[in-house]
Amino acid sequence: MTQHNRAKSNVFTPSGQIQFGVFFQGVNSGTIWKAPESGSQTDFESFRRIAQTAERGLFAAFFLGEGLRLREHLGRPHALDVVGRPDAQTMLAALASVTTNIGLVATQNTTYNDPADLAHMLASLDLISGGRAAWNIVTTDNAWTGANFRRGGYLDHADRYKHAEAFVETAKRIWDSWETPSGPARRVFHEGQHYTVDVTPRLPRSAQYRPVLFQAGDSPEGRNFAARQADVIFSAHPKFDDAVEFRKDLVERSLAAGRGANAVQIMPASEFILAPTDAEALEKKEWVRSQQIGPQQAIAYLEQFWGRELQSYDPDGPLPEIDPVVEETSETRGSGFHGAKARQLADQWRAEAKDKGLSIRQFVTSRTARVDATFTGSYTSIADHLAEYARVGAVDGFNISPWLIPTGLDDIVNHLVPELQERGVYPTEYRGSTLREHLGLETPVRTVDEAAEAVRA
Repeated sequence: MTQHNRAKSNVFTPSGQIQFGVFFQGVNSGTIWKAPESGSQTDFESFRRIAQTAERGLFAAFFLGEGLRLREHLGRPHALDVVGRPDAQTMLAALASVTTNIGLVATQNTTYNDPADLAHMLASLDLISGGRAAWNIVTTDNAWTGANFRRGGYLDHADRYKHAEAFVETAKRIWDSWETPSGPARRVFHEGQHYTVDVTPRLPRSAQYRPVLFQAGDSPEGRNFAARQADVIFSAHPKFDDAVEFRKDLVERSLAAGRGANAVQIMPASEFILAPTDAEALEKKEWVRSQQIGPQQAIAYLEQFWGRELQSYDPDGPLPEIDPVVEETSETRGSGFHGAKARQLADQWRAEAKDKGLSIRQFVTSRTARVDATFTGSYTSIADHLAEYARVGAVDGFNISPWLIPTGLDDIVNHLVPELQERGVYPTEYRGSTLREHLGLETPVRTVDEAAEAVRA
């Protein structure tokens, strides 16, 4: 069955293949950044090395996370996080000049961007890269992030996807409004609650027609949005059984949205800890976890929930007996901490740690380890495991977060990829020159009149 027919079919058909992307994170606590092997998180050389290694391994895409404000710790920027991130579009434009095939994906927010301006920036990257650009669509509604833009939390939480959908449809209309590769362009007009657009596109279509759309929301609203708008969903469901259920759910939502069963590809976030043998991989995992969560990180993790300094407590001792000074944590602490019922959690965690005999550091390591997102084992055993994903179509690929920069992909590219290729479940060459071709996505050709009709509908 051709990719075109698979995308349009009402019956899901596994491709029998998986692909990889690399997720170069923004602010996070999973990247090891104090070990001697660690590189800079802001120097271009780190980005270049990761992107070129991924391209050598035939990765479909380089995925750049972007945060609009640094996570805070007790009211100050979090000194133990990986911090700092160059502008996403600027970095990807630079990487376009030192890569040839790999796709270039940037997280961009629909709340704090203008649709005409962002559509032009993405179209520019798409053209200069030869059709390799993509947009990871995210929404934000909190006043803390909005303070950077002097407009606070003006977007109601319940309206974030409604706003995002209007934004994305406007961007699509702008890209669709260059009728032929040589022109002419037509004006695009949109009048909405938060902005009015009256623009004539300034760029022709790229080799892949328009940027590929990623989406990462996992709420019911987020899944429905992805089913209607996205080409790829960046999911949080890498475990096999969970991935199968997520695929089933997304297929149902895609069909309900009037799209084919294979219309939206799935690439869950993942971490790989590999070695020649399973035993060596487990030893390596212990080292990785010890570097990710050291004594300072363990104490700081609890401080995010307790809302107070806990430096006087021994990381190798029991959890603090004092209670948090906050009832509920705020968005200033990052998505992993936002909205936690601090007092309730403290009671639960103290009981759990005491029951299991865990110190602060051991408990925090157990809480922060990417249990569901981590593949640990030998190159052979992990390749066998991933081949089963490909066989049933549980996912279309994995978006890998390296735990070490810039060498964190070396084991995967040098050892795992050849094992997967031997099993016939991983590409042996790029399918073409564009990201849409790498992913096997259908070209979303719409005339200007069809785009306008889609908005009216």
